[in-house]
Amino acid sequence: MPDVVIINYGVGNLRSVQKIFERLHVKSLISSDKNEIALAEKLILPGVGNFKNGITNLYNLDLIDILHKKVLEEKIPILGICLGMQLFSRFSEEGNSVGLGWLDADTIRFRLSDKRHKIPHIGWNSIDIKRGSSILNGLPADCNFYFVHGYHIRCNSKQDILSTTEYGYEFVSAVQKDNIFGTQFHPEKSHGAGETLLRNFLSL
Repeated sequence: MPDVVIINYGVGNLRSVQKIFERLHVKSLISSDKNEIALAEKLILPGVGNFKNGITNLYNLDLIDILHKKVLEEKIPILGICLGMQLFSRFSEEGNSVGLGWLDADTIRFRLSDKRHKIPHIGWNSIDIKRGSSILNGLPADCNFYFVHGYHIRCNSKQDILSTTEYGYEFVSAVQKDNIFGTQFHPEKSHGAGETLLRNFLSL
């Protein structure tokens, strides 16, 4: 069995995630097969795309129950990336859709008053680490990561927030709740800092 299963639910960015694991000499599998996901010791829920399409695809592929079992019952580590992290929330303004509900959070559209800040937020930006986490070990307090998103999560529980980022205002850029980890940024596109974060995740 591979070290990590990358969940294929019909969204973009799957191969780029797998390629960084290849660079790290880590075995990974892209799969939408419930039996393969059931055997996973670590999961990645990546994603670039629309929240409503993403959650609908998870339901259509009949993956909701196995994901709840692996994450909430077996407590295996899962990392949500970009849309993947947003799907952990209870609800999204994008398509007025209900999410997985693993985080006490909602996904909202950027509310930017300064027209110099374009939506989507694209490019490199720093994170402000709010609390320690094994997934952030070895990262400086203000390291840069690559972002591409028009929505972000709003956490109701501050203890779930690992980092924030400034783009017009402060938004949540990384979270952790027990075995559930998420990044709004793309570690697979963030060079050394991203590789460090992914190595940390693999070592959990």
